[in-house]
Amino acid sequence: MSWKLTLPCTRAEAEAIDAAEDFGIDPAPVLMTTETVEDDTETWRLDAYFEAEPDADAIAAIAALVPSAAGTAPEVEALGDEDWVTMSQAGLEPLHVGRFFVHTAAHGDAVPAGARAFLIDAGRAFGTGHHETTSGCLAMLDRMADRAFGNVIDLGTGTGLLAFAARELWPAARVIATDIDPVAIDVTAENARINAVERVELVVADGALSDDISAAAPYDLLIANILAGPLMSMAPEVAAIAAPHATIVLAGLLETQRADVVAAYAACGCTLEEVDRRGDWSVLRLVAGAERFVPTAPIDPKGRDGWALDL
Repeated sequence: MSWKLTLPCTRAEAEAIDAAEDFGIDPAPVLMTTETVEDDTETWRLDAYFEAEPDADAIAAIAALVPSAAGTAPEVEALGDEDWVTMSQAGLEPLHVGRFFVHTAAHGDAVPAGARAFLIDAGRAFGTGHHETTSGCLAMLDRMADRAFGNVIDLGTGTGLLAFAARELWPAARVIATDIDPVAIDVTAENARINAVERVELVVADGALSDDISAAAPYDLLIANILAGPLMSMAPEVAAIAAPHATIVLAGLLETQRADVVAAYAACGCTLEEVDRRGDWSVLRLVAGAERFVPTAPIDPKGRDGWALDL
């Protein structure tokens, strides 16, 4: 018999959760986060699945992950003998964006003819494709299919989905996928194997602060689907690895945060060219300046605190 513990959380807390954290529980719980109110960064849910009824210490360990739920009693329920992984993913409907079809294992028989399907199960890394920011990025990449890109980087790749889409659209390009979380890179590697995606280079890095990333620069397409705070903090280092006139796709920001994000990149010579607004969220397409940006001060990673603390 398995058990589920549920607590409310925010999107920032959901993205900050390290599913590889040692809870002192053997076997460790499996954590899943879900948006419960569309376009609301404050209304998310954390579900922790256990193979045995969680004791007080286990409940306290999970509650510590979501400070916003302080004072809220967790819901703990027995799931019986159901396959809870399949059950938990059954509500994630397939997503058809342009030529891409993103689905979980529960919908593997629903792939439309001619679509490039990606099996991305919810689990240890953020970014199944079902949130507006990720689906908006997929749509924007799909609209650029007739452009030529030779060196692509996906910063904060999560599950690898956007890097996989880039590999599909530009098969001759070099594609690098990075994430600050080693678990996300492990998940991306496994998803690449499952979806027969080849030649995506994987790098564990804080933003673009990596010798491997710098050595492969400049990039003519840069993708970063994170949060507004980290995006602004990263602006100088992103601009510094962009080729002249490179395309930069940014997401994970609310429409109310757009002006601040655009201003941070404008200070680095980048110009806004397109906004794809989806509910309260916006996906931005910018173009880098005519000359490669050279920071006038050392890159300072302060302010992003491991990606997750939004400004």
